[in-house]
Amino acid sequence: MRIDDLGELNGEVTVFGGPYSNIQALVALMATARGTLICTGDLVAYCGSPNAVIERIQESDVHLLAGNCEKQLAANALDCGCGFEDGTTCDLLSSAWYAYANAQVGADARAWMARLPDVLTFTQMGRKTALLHGGITDVALFLWSVSPEQHFLEELDALNILCGDVDVVIAGHSGIAFEREIAGVRWINAGVIGMPPHDGTARTEFLRISDIGEYRFERLSYDVDSAVKDMQDAGLTQGYHRALSSGVWPSEDVLPQALRR
Repeated sequence: MRIDDLGELNGEVTVFGGPYSNIQALVALMATARGTLICTGDLVAYCGSPNAVIERIQESDVHLLAGNCEKQLAANALDCGCGFEDGTTCDLLSSAWYAYANAQVGADARAWMARLPDVLTFTQMGRKTALLHGGITDVALFLWSVSPEQHFLEELDALNILCGDVDVVIAGHSGIAFEREIAGVRWINAGVIGMPPHDGTARTEFLRISDIGEYRFERLSYDVDSAVKDMQDAGLTQGYHRALSSGVWPSEDVLPQALRR
């Protein structure tokens, strides 16, 4: 497992997850981001512009983790690696968008993805922060605001073996931002920018950390209509294209019951 340390960060930090092949959201994020930029992975997923997103990130100074989508594409795998149960809505819908992305992403991009780190660390205001995608035990682990504490503790134990004790963990993958305190550690999910957080609004989410170490979730507005058109032009009309504007996922079966609408 590759761990990259960014050292001491003294200014602002912008953390975002899941551009999800949504170039419009990524461009909007880059326009508002300040300080050190970090992405928790899954550049490529549901939306219609995977290569545009990859190229924009490669041209930038964003520090990027390997998400499950990067790992699967790098391995020339045939699915997104989320481990969805066969026949569920998520399983059926993911086969369409992953097949499209798999056909679009070239060998050079896959080789670049294969070199991405699994964990990033940095220190700010005396606090050690570790960033990961889903979990340490499983890159595609879904942890939610309502997940049992024991699930977080297991990940912290595994993380501490790799990195030593940390004060803050920032993750991605699940698509909905939240914050919890687990055994004295601040566990934050930064959300994703490529898909709304299943709350009935089109705006997406990211995390801003101030230069004095204050954490704030912010909402991102972008050109949703253009992103929807890109999906339609790509033939990605199985439901996620409507979710961009409705703010409601077509795949609630991935969610704990408490988070369903």
